[in-house]
Amino acid sequence: MSTVSFIADTKEDAAFRLEVRNWLEENLPLELKGWSTRPPPEMIRPWQRKLYERGWIAPSWPKQYGGMEATVNQQLILQEEFGRAEAPVLSRQAVGHIGPILIRHGTEEQKAEHLPKMLSGEVLWAQGYSEPGSGSDLASLRTRGEIDGDHLVINGHKIWTTGGHYADWMYALIRTDPDAPRKQLGISMVLIDLRTPGITIRPIKTLADDEEFAEEFFDNVRVPLANVVGKLNDGWRVAKALLDGERLGNANPQLALDMLERVRKVARATGAFDDPVFQDRLTQAELDVLAQSAVFAHAVQIARAGREIGADSSFIKIVSTDIVQRIADLLLDAAGEHAADAGPLDTPEGPVDVSVLWREVRRMSIYAGTSEIQRNVTAKRVLGLP
Repeated sequence: MSTVSFIADTKEDAAFRLEVRNWLEENLPLELKGWSTRPPPEMIRPWQRKLYERGWIAPSWPKQYGGMEATVNQQLILQEEFGRAEAPVLSRQAVGHIGPILIRHGTEEQKAEHLPKMLSGEVLWAQGYSEPGSGSDLASLRTRGEIDGDHLVINGHKIWTTGGHYADWMYALIRTDPDAPRKQLGISMVLIDLRTPGITIRPIKTLADDEEFAEEFFDNVRVPLANVVGKLNDGWRVAKALLDGERLGNANPQLALDMLERVRKVARATGAFDDPVFQDRLTQAELDVLAQSAVFAHAVQIARAGREIGADSSFIKIVSTDIVQRIADLLLDAAGEHAADAGPLDTPEGPVDVSVLWREVRRMSIYAGTSEIQRNVTAKRVLGLP
């Protein structure tokens, strides 16, 4: 197992790293190692519960809300050790996305009702942003919410919802003022119980041959106005903060470190490891992941200081996506003639998904804002280009 790390461990950090490594060896189920797609909820929920009980499910959350309030180094150590152990990457929809938004913008009632169940995994969440015709141009969304007394009546269609067919709740962007002078205005962030009458959910088969996504149809769905996050018609500002956090999560090096372990296993099995050119490429990939860890540490420091990530989130998303996709290409090359096999490649160190993982990470260029959009944002807001 590689010990390459971005940080130089202090005595306390080294002790924590050993604690995490030993705990994973004793507690990570073998059947959860090396998944290329997300394990089904019935497998992942017991694992999340273990992390919750250990106190490691929300490293960045304040302790008052059940989080770990970990240092930057501790957060990096957790991601590094989880990646090297090939632990599954948990869905971030609850703990990574809407949870921090509720901590910052939610009412006390919303926090009390939702945060504990997010941490324990009792309630699964999905994101209701994209619509047919409203993907990269998210502000053009058309799902409507009309005020009727103390409720919103919602009609519309959401799509490409990760885990939507497994989720219990959704945080969604709803157009609540169709006459607003700008399309970014008149949008509200709304928490929706997916068991509410009038909601139809259909899974979507993907190129990776899984049903990771779903679409939802809303037909006169009544949602309490108390479920609006922040102010009515101020959802665009809340959504931008959530997207910044989502892109920060993409800097998490856990997946990249997991993939490096797979590359090494496959390369040793096929003999690619003995090729000096391949070794040079692997070394470059390791350096890339160190750079990704540095970017992640920088982003964590900004968040801990209470500052907005802002346009840096676009840069983070681009860097992390490119690195993971390059490692996936290296994995294909390491597998040689077995690169296109539908099933996992058997190695002396256990089976390794190759083509499934490669297909899985191709979608990273699209979700949380396409790479093309993120480059435009970086060019305009960071470099000042027209």
